[in-house]
Amino acid sequence: MSKTIINSSKAPAPIGPYSQAVAAAGMLFISGQIAINQATGQLVSESIEAETEQVMQNLQHILQEAGIDFSKVLKCSIFVKDLGNFARINEVYGRYFQAEAAPARETVEVSRLPKDVNVEISCIALL
Repeated sequence: MSKTIINSSKAPAPIGPYSQAVAAAGMLFISGQIAINQATGQLVSESIEAETEQVMQNLQHILQEAGIDFSKVLKCSIFVKDLGNFARINEVYGRYFQAEAAPARETVEVSRLPKDVNVEISCIALL
């Protein structure tokens, strides 16, 4: 089985030994995205909503680079620093999916995330 590395110039470049996404066996595996605005290089942190919006836009850029959109997402993993923000994160997240076709998901509270962000989301999609 071969794999194809997917990188979008519109999403933040990896900050370690990983790819933005890997396509293999008809699937796309997107690495966890945080709220870095690639155009400015700055972390978006004025609110949890703005932070989540930037994360979702980064995921969208990678999906688009692979030639698909959020309708092909099968599963998301959401990592949050404070589950008290879940409702606010979920409100933004939910705008990217149709409720009747939403992907499987888990949300996990963690003690720390890269660059001390509040939310990181990864996903798996069907190519």
